[in-house]
Amino acid sequence: MNKILPRFIVSAVFAGLLAGCASTPEEQDETRGWTAEKIFAEAKSEQESRSYDRSNKLFEKLEARFPYGRHAQQAQIETAYNHYKNQEPLLAFAAIDRFIKQYPAHPNIDYAYYLKGLVNFNEAQGFLSSVVKQDMSERDPKAARESYDTFRQLVTRYPESKYAADATVRMGYLVGALANLELHVAKYYYNRGAFLAAANRGKYLLETYSNTKQVEPALGIMALSYDKLGLIPLRDDVKKVLLKNYPETTVLDESSLFTDSDWWKPW
Repeated sequence: MNKILPRFIVSAVFAGLLAGCASTPEEQDETRGWTAEKIFAEAKSEQESRSYDRSNKLFEKLEARFPYGRHAQQAQIETAYNHYKNQEPLLAFAAIDRFIKQYPAHPNIDYAYYLKGLVNFNEAQGFLSSVVKQDMSERDPKAARESYDTFRQLVTRYPESKYAADATVRMGYLVGALANLELHVAKYYYNRGAFLAAANRGKYLLETYSNTKQVEPALGIMALSYDKLGLIPLRDDVKKVLLKNYPETTVLDESSLFTDSDWWKPW
């Protein structure tokens, strides 16, 4: 009997300890009993401290507990912003698209479009900054085009938005950057003897980005390419247009056209 009692006591104590530790996640949750306002304020505080993961966890709790309130709506776009700052573009896009779909008439819908444009803009900058380091002839600058399209939607639909002015400036940058990409590809083809491809790329630049500074060198590439192909009438037509619009041009000289180390800069 004396040997059995200690074992019973140990078992009982161990069972008690297990019971004490078996609290539910809800019981351990520090936000238990918090109002929507308090959770939102705490999430914003974490956001301002750049604790984006912690902030998003709080916004998730807010949406789960108070799914129909104004704070839950705002939590969605705040979550998208956190993903953007945390360099998680796919998660940011998902959150933004969900917000736009669910709340198309929300007072902050213009910001949703602006944020979506920014996410793509950052992706585009990473893509375009590598343009001088690799062959871009087969690469599609999808992010840059989508960023431009999103900013254009913002400016068109919400011209009075406080984000419209900045979106317009970024659109101008993107147009210049995309024109630079086309110019780079045209030069790439020309340097490899693909003169017809170079001329066609220059023509596409003229048709698509006619108000950029890249028009002059594009005309130069076209004229030089047509000359290499023996297409003299086309060469002369392009030269006439070039000299009429840029009488002091030097882009008909290969050494001048291909030695500008800053050709890739948008401005």
